[in-house]
Parts: sequence; structure tokens; C-alpha cells
Amino acid sequence: MHDDVIRYFLELVAIDSESRDERAVIDRLKTDLAALGAEVFEDDAHTLTGGNAGNLHALIPGRADQKPILFCAHADTVKPGLGVKALITAGRIHTDGTTVLGGDDKSGLAEIVMGIKDVMESGEEHAPIEVLVTVSEEVGLLGAKHFDKSKLRAAFGYALDAHRVGDLVVGAPAQNSIRMVITGKEAHAGVEPEKGINAIRVAAEAVAAMPLGRIDNETTCNVGIISGGKATNIVPNCVELKGEARSHNPQKLEQVTANIRHAAESAVQRHKYEFGAASLEWESKQEYASFRISDSEVVVQLALDALKDLGIRAEVTVGGGGSDANIINAAGLPMIICGTGMNKVHTVAEDIETEELKRGVAFVAALIRRYSRS
Repeated sequence: MHDDVIRYFLELVAIDSESRDERAVIDRLKTDLAALGAEVFEDDAHTLTGGNAGNLHALIPGRADQKPILFCAHADTVKPGLGVKALITAGRIHTDGTTVLGGDDKSGLAEIVMGIKDVMESGEEHAPIEVLVTVSEEVGLLGAKHFDKSKLRAAFGYALDAHRVGDLVVGAPAQNSIRMVITGKEAHAGVEPEKGINAIRVAAEAVAAMPLGRIDNETTCNVGIISGGKATNIVPNCVELKGEARSHNPQKLEQVTANIRHAAESAVQRHKYEFGAASLEWESKQEYASFRISDSEVVVQLALDALKDLGIRAEVTVGGGGSDANIINAAGLPMIICGTGMNKVHTVAEDIETEELKRGVAFVAALIRRYSRS
């Protein structure tokens, strides 16, 4: 059974499913989950995400006296993810170097499906099993955001979307997205530059004064995109900056966001002249909330027990990125993030060990069995 996950994983990564183009892999998963006895429903999230497929929500019946246990993974991959050519070298699955592998998050999908299959084919009594496969996770958690969380019936859940099997991520930060547009005044750069206000210069002053990088052990901030200007002989009148702030602490998140805005406003205020003044357009919104689950909660303890059963070293950590778990936790359903073996994700050097895939299947099956006996 555990060897089958390698074949299944290779089949999944061969299916193109970049963000907003998950139709083919959603159709495959719909068939595979139904074959396990699941009632499978696809929602209409694609009408809001701009994609061609919705989220999958599946429920496999089980013991009537237990709530379901939930497993979650996302169907989309980052670019470049078309025409993946997976190769196996010395127990390591990788690509030919032209695309990502797609182990983020098809390793999670494969381990969930094959772990459930392991339990189902044993014929043993089990708790109900709930599966959520989201779309457009890599472009802002859009699938999870637009999924109707009231449909979930589970007591708690596991998002299979981290690195080493055995890693348990019990907390993640909130994120504010930030967009700034600094407007100056155009002028001929060679004839009368003194009549212009260089928006790029204003933006540079603003960025130089911003608190960027790691602020403290809970908080980070970044400006990642700057675009503007038309030609070298025109004093640029407009620059757009896009960035983000993250923190596990809500007060710190708002403070660092305010500091970014203050730096931009101060830079703009320094460029007021008789012939015009620089101006700032500011947008900021929270993309997702933070979460932190106590190590003593059942969702964590069950995972620790399952790993102990398998002899896999557990490591409880707090993450720095966002995932579907942020959205599910915000809806009131406890969910932690579990490792699948994915490695060097979001790069063409991405790989995964075949033994990690097998361990991931064993972990999913052990979670179901442990919970079913509780």
C-alpha cells in the first residue's frame, strides 16, 4: 500500500494545475475520493477566484458516535508548473530542472488519499473522515477564503502542507497586504527637471525609512514589488509599491503597518513645492488572521501519539507563512499543519524522498486509527 503512493504521486504531478487552472486534477481527485466511498461535493469558488474549478469537500461515513477527522491540502501549484517531468534518482523524486515538482501540495494530496485507502481496505471500523481540497491557495488562500466553512463537520483537522514528516506547525502569523502609489510630477529630465517631482526618488526615501525584514521574533515586513517610470528622459510621476507585514501578535502587526505608512507619508510631505506636491495613495487589508494552538490540545496530542506509534521524530514548531490552516482556524475549527516531505518548494530544484511519501501515508492512516479508537 505505502509503495503505491509513489505511483499515485507521480500521476498527480503529471497533471497540470497551476493556480486558477486546477480543473484536471480536481476531476481526478473527485473520482479517487468517490472510489473510497466518499460523498464528494464541488463548490462554486471558481466564480470568485477567477479559476476553472471549485474546492472539493468529501465525507466518508464512519462511526456514528464520532465527529469526522478532517484532512486538508491544496490542488494548485506555483509557476513554472506545466508539463512536469518527474524523475527518480536514488530514492529522490525531482524534475528535469525546467519546472517545479508540485510536491507543494500534491504530496499532501497523495498521502491523504492513500492513507485513507489504507484504512478503508483494512475493513476496520473507523471514524468519519472529512477531506477538503482547496484551489488557488498559492495566490492568497482564495479557495479556502471562499469555501463555506459552516459545511465542515469535523472536531479538528490537519493541513498536510509543511516539510518533513513529523513537523507539526501549531501557529502561524497574520498578514496585512500593503499597496502604496506615490504620485509626483512629470517633466523633461534633460530640459527642465527642476519642474518635476521624481516619484521614484520619493519612493526611495520612503523605503529607506521603513522597518523592513525581521522586526522581532514574531514580526516581519517586506516591500517586494516596485514599479514605475516610463522613460529615462522623463521625470517619473508615479510609482507603485507592494508589500506585506506579518506578525503572530495583532498589536505588533498594526504597529508595523502604521510605521510603514508613516515612512511613506513623511517622505511625501518633504516634497511640496510651489509648482506641485507629491501625494500618497494607501491601501492595506488583513489577508488572514494568525493562530496558535496549545501543545496540550487534542489535535496536537493525537498527532504526537501517531508519530510515536510510527517511531517518527516529532517537532512542534511555529511557522512564518500563511496557509489554509489560518482560514480554517479563524472559522473556529482547530487545525495544525503537518509535514509531507516536500523540499525546496517553489523552486525548480524542488524534490521529495520516496520514503517520506511512504511515511506520510503511514502518518495519515495512524491519525485515523488513533482517533477512531479514542
